[in-house]
Amino acid sequence: MTALLEVDDLRVEFRTRDGVARVLNGVSYHVAAGETLAVLGESGSGKSVTAQAVMGILDTPPAHVTGGSVRFKGEELLDAAPERRRLVRGEGIAMVFQDALSALNPVFTVGFQIEEQLRLRRGMSRKDARARAVELLDQVKIPHARQRVREYPHQFSGGMRQRAMIAMSLALDPEVLIADEPTTALDVTVQAQIMDLLAELQRDRGMAMVLITHDLGVVAEVADRIAVMYAGRIVEHADARSLFRAPGHPYTSALMRSLPHVEAKGSELSTISGLPPSLLAIPPGCPFHPRCPRARDVCSVDVPPQVPLPGGRDSACHFAEQEVSGA
Repeated sequence: MTALLEVDDLRVEFRTRDGVARVLNGVSYHVAAGETLAVLGESGSGKSVTAQAVMGILDTPPAHVTGGSVRFKGEELLDAAPERRRLVRGEGIAMVFQDALSALNPVFTVGFQIEEQLRLRRGMSRKDARARAVELLDQVKIPHARQRVREYPHQFSGGMRQRAMIAMSLALDPEVLIADEPTTALDVTVQAQIMDLLAELQRDRGMAMVLITHDLGVVAEVADRIAVMYAGRIVEHADARSLFRAPGHPYTSALMRSLPHVEAKGSELSTISGLPPSLLAIPPGCPFHPRCPRARDVCSVDVPPQVPLPGGRDSACHFAEQEVSGA
């Protein structure tokens, strides 16, 4: 399939008083129409920074894009003029932020915030923009949309705010939707509803979706492919079924083992020893080697290449083939 969004060797650093934090260290992925790519990893691995760099909304300073490429339908975005980036943002690529309460403006009604972009970008009248806002709220299954369009964000529950955020992101009919941990701070039932809603909207619209999450359960349900991030780098990329069946990187294997299982009730949960590395001082070699139970001498010296594995997958591990085989 032809990729709508292509990220290639993306590098971002944060220049701070304490030093230079290498936040992204050569991130590459792609996603095609109708496909869901899940970007998985612990907090601080660079998932959200990658999304913000794609959208062109990183705060500079301290953030600086130092290399790589971001292409939408073959067009390079990193070198594009600010006006062009603004046009792509929303119409080509849209983003659902993880904290809807912070992302929505508290002093304007939810309807106004949806209508504003329709009037500015589509030239709609106030009446037509209001009708479209009601329609969008109805599409994301907010009850009594005609009344609720006049309400403020604080009058919505957490789940309803997230639905309103999704409605805003879909207002300009984007071809790529980036959902940054869209179920954060929601209870399990509402999480399932939001994920079902995103899947339904994606099917209806044929969108590509990049789902940023640390929830392996969510990933198993919706992802076509998975990119696993650690310390600003994608350490494994595979289709969802292959990755869950046989992870190709020790970090992915450790994440899988840390999942709670019903049959293991009463036993201790498996954990990953140690902490993720400081991005101000990423260790030499494989950044995961201080926490890796399979680490050998070479792991602390040489940065592992992306090792190709059967089925079009790859893993940034010196011993990826042994990891897949369980040797």
